[in-house]
Amino acid sequence: MTRYFLGITGASGHPYAEALLRALVACGHDVDIAITEAAAKVMRQELGLDPGARGELLAAALPGRIGAEAARRVRVFASGAVEAPPSSGTSLTGGVILCPCSMGTLARVSVGFSSNLVERAADVALKEGRKLLLVPRETPLSVVHLENMLRLARLGAIVLPAMPGFYHRPQSKADLVNHVVGKILDRLGVENAVGARWQGLDEPDEDQGLGRSVPEVPA
Repeated sequence: MTRYFLGITGASGHPYAEALLRALVACGHDVDIAITEAAAKVMRQELGLDPGARGELLAAALPGRIGAEAARRVRVFASGAVEAPPSSGTSLTGGVILCPCSMGTLARVSVGFSSNLVERAADVALKEGRKLLLVPRETPLSVVHLENMLRLARLGAIVLPAMPGFYHRPQSKADLVNHVVGKILDRLGVENAVGARWQGLDEPDEDQGLGRSVPEVPA
């Protein structure tokens, strides 16, 4: 069992965060969550879930969203809770994931500016030499965005843009989301069967590999 930190920001792409949370818990791991104030607004829009202005309602909403048993493996912290365990390097974690990661958050993390718990957890991962994985969802990318991503990559972070593939012939939004979530889990070293894996071109039949729809992670 490993504990991961999931920071959710105001970028579009909250279905990725929800699917990742479900997958990590389903794989037997614990998860700490903090959401920014901008994330709370986007979450209401994209997931139809009201976490409160600063995430104060999220913990109470999780059992109905992911199930009571799964929710017991999740700790939710306010974005301003800089006193929370993830703020310290002595709080061990298997990795910090910012998903989705806004360009504002990415920029601040790239220069070591921590204005909330999400950014502080990322800063701790860098200073402690632990896994830091950022999932930006922005297009087109400006030179500023690209330079910030390059800086983070050089610092040892993993920049994994939310770019789902289509070679597995996705049949639903869940297939596209799971494709990215599977890649996140792979980079974290979490064994999983969430995303579609390339089977080569030896199975042309749609019912044999390439055309199979990937099931959604159960609640």
